[in-house]
Amino acid sequence: MRVMVTGHRGYIGPFAVQLLREKGHEVVGYDSGLFSDCSLRPLEAVPAIEKDIRDAESADFDGVDAVIHLAALSNDPLGEFDAQLTTDINCNAAVRVAEAAKKAGVARFGLASTCSVYGAQGDDLLDETSSHNPVTPYARSKLAAEEAIRRLADATFSPVFLRPGTAYGASPVIRFDLVVNNLTAWAIATHRVNVKGDGVPWRPLVHAQDIARAFVAAVTAPKELVHNEAFNVGASDANYRIKEIAEIVAGVVPNSSVFIANVPDPDKRSYRVSFDKIKRVLTDWKPGWNVATGAKDLYDTIQNLGLKTEDFEGARFNRLPHLKQLIAQGLLTPEFRWVGGARPAQP
Repeated sequence: MRVMVTGHRGYIGPFAVQLLREKGHEVVGYDSGLFSDCSLRPLEAVPAIEKDIRDAESADFDGVDAVIHLAALSNDPLGEFDAQLTTDINCNAAVRVAEAAKKAGVARFGLASTCSVYGAQGDDLLDETSSHNPVTPYARSKLAAEEAIRRLADATFSPVFLRPGTAYGASPVIRFDLVVNNLTAWAIATHRVNVKGDGVPWRPLVHAQDIARAFVAAVTAPKELVHNEAFNVGASDANYRIKEIAEIVAGVVPNSSVFIANVPDPDKRSYRVSFDKIKRVLTDWKPGWNVATGAKDLYDTIQNLGLKTEDFEGARFNRLPHLKQLIAQGLLTPEFRWVGGARPAQP
């Protein structure tokens, strides 16, 4: 199978490329290169189209059997930075990619959505039939993309919608603007695991490699199992309150302690999610990580690479600061397009 991975040089993309190639699939990348300077090490080289997904056209997908669509503005701070831009990229461009792929004859399409579509829901355990209550531009953009792409499904074009929990883990293109990664990094730097709110909100957590593994399983599963279906991606025993995540991290990072602000959390998201459906339907997929093993791997990675406090708080490994830096350097427009139309050549 020839599989295109959009955002193949992002946080999850390198894992998807690796897993697909290990299974004998031909891989093509599609990435505008916004985060090409953010990797910890050289990424696995694959044939790729360097292009903004907002400019996708059907010729880009000629000869492709399946698309794993990961490219997006990937978190709430980015969404809050420019809500309309988030809609343009996460919804309108995602639909453009799906339409172009369908026109080119692509049979299978996996969209990266999010468990954030459930929003503020309290303590109830939510499954794919539960009501949606997205509270951020990011979550609303993902839900809108799901709804639009769902309408494209027919006998020849089969989309599937994967809703991962909050990602974590030591990806080759690491990020420190994710809760487990951030808490682990700062525990190493300061020996404190700081919880800024009251630690009560729920988060389902899933390792970036397990997310990639779910996408590979979904686009290669028998069509009748996944056609136009949504799947929460994670494990039901991996729903944690923020303060529980902090305790796990403190147990991994030597000489660290948890400090909870005990003030109302400004982030209104709180949701517990059931992952029974993916476990039942995609029987080839099983999580390989839990928060403790993921935090330990993060700890080892940070120690082995000698990353410092300036790395944790700097632009390179935090999405919105990185893009703001490129804008300040005159390399990127405020619409996150390369000045001059293409990423500058690397020295």
